[in-house]
Amino acid sequence: MNVTTTDPRDGRHHPTDLTETDEPGVATIAGQASRAAQWLFGLGRLGRAQLLEAVATSLESRRGDLVAAAEAETGLGQARLDSELTRAAIQFRMFADVLRDGGYLEAAIDHAADTPLGPGPDLRRMLVPLGPVAVFGASNFPFAFSVAGGDTASALAAGCPTVAKAHPSHPLTSRASADAIESAVRDLGGPEGVLTAVYGEQAGRWLVRQPAIRAAALTGSVGAARAIQAAIDERTDPIPLYAELSSVNPIVVLPEAAASRGNQIADGLFASFTASGGQLCTKPGLAFLPADPGGDRLVEALRGKVASAGGMVLLNQRIRDAYESGVIALEKAGARLSAQPRIDAGAGFTVAPTLLEVDLPGLTAEIADECFGPLMVVVRYRDVAELDAALATVPPSLTGSVHSGPGDDTEAVRTLVDVFAARSGRIVFDGYPTGVRVSWAQHHGGPWPSTNAVHTSVGATSIRRFLRPLAWQNAPEWILPEELRDEYTAIPRRVDGRWVPGIDPQP
Repeated sequence: MNVTTTDPRDGRHHPTDLTETDEPGVATIAGQASRAAQWLFGLGRLGRAQLLEAVATSLESRRGDLVAAAEAETGLGQARLDSELTRAAIQFRMFADVLRDGGYLEAAIDHAADTPLGPGPDLRRMLVPLGPVAVFGASNFPFAFSVAGGDTASALAAGCPTVAKAHPSHPLTSRASADAIESAVRDLGGPEGVLTAVYGEQAGRWLVRQPAIRAAALTGSVGAARAIQAAIDERTDPIPLYAELSSVNPIVVLPEAAASRGNQIADGLFASFTASGGQLCTKPGLAFLPADPGGDRLVEALRGKVASAGGMVLLNQRIRDAYESGVIALEKAGARLSAQPRIDAGAGFTVAPTLLEVDLPGLTAEIADECFGPLMVVVRYRDVAELDAALATVPPSLTGSVHSGPGDDTEAVRTLVDVFAARSGRIVFDGYPTGVRVSWAQHHGGPWPSTNAVHTSVGATSIRRFLRPLAWQNAPEWILPEELRDEYTAIPRRVDGRWVPGIDPQP
């Protein structure tokens, strides 16, 4: 079946020269990935670091074509997409640094020694690649969470060939991204199968059932995760699915913060929940604001911004329809319309940003559910002490945010932080959860339904998803990886229980 692409700005469908990958094609591609694994692992850490940097350079060299393709398929705008492509390149370069550092290997050596239980053998352990990985591209990030995204960068860094299932919202962007990565592989003499893309919903199910595939990663909906998991469950040998899914990302603004900087917070909230059409996994969907004069001024400023906003283009018809249905459902559940501009939707997938409001006693699980798109529910509270119980209504999320001022009760802040620590993966202070930094300390995950695993999908430790531990007992030195040989000192290791920092061979 031929693959089509749709411009969400006008809703027009366009043919492509792509076809959906059939089952024999998926099997062939998985076989290529399996054969490419030895080459990728054989590059070693430093060789893979060179490859990742070459990928970043290749992506940047094609910036104009990539951004143009993504803009026509997503409507996200040139500035946003240009920034996202830069982020994708940064992710590849960061993992090159992770590889050179080597700490991610968790290398440990216990020399043979007498123990209270008798002679102990020589043991050496480090993390090794799982094998080929399936990556499911996200609709809302055509670069940073798709074919050229962080899942691919971390999998290749780990030494795992990657088969990317292109998202139907941006198939041409996916192919162009794959071409850029494959070009970098060829320039280093690599084989086919290090990075390949497949197309079509059914191809994704066939892919995760291939014996060669050893893990899968997804950024998408709970429904998509369940469909992929159902396909995985048909395997005779299970594999992990690392999924980043649904998140409401509540923000609590305490009274002193609302009174002292309400207009500033209104600016930040509006920018955060409408950025990229509200189609960010870290979009704040709930804002708890005090029902006092300071909170009233904040809400009024927020209403003004929403009422004067223009229409926003969503990624595809399914997301547009779900957004419009979600607004209706939230109002039926008891949330009242606070602000929504009149817009000319036109022929594409344009919607109006929406601000809803509910008093704290009326907050229900239905109102606290995620609505993907430019919508936020303001929850008005009268007593800070009521927030603990109310936040239990909110599903666990990727983030929880607290805005406080000098006059706010520090114990109340501490209590809120404790609640968020149990129900989110990142706590934001006096800021907004959108704009996820790519760095060593980042954690982009949280309790179900925000993710289905403890690992992050952004940041240096996301490589851990695609590695497994392997121990060597009484192994001859010649067969050990160089990182586990006694004379090797270039990476940090734990030797006989003591932490030994790496020694940079360069003066």
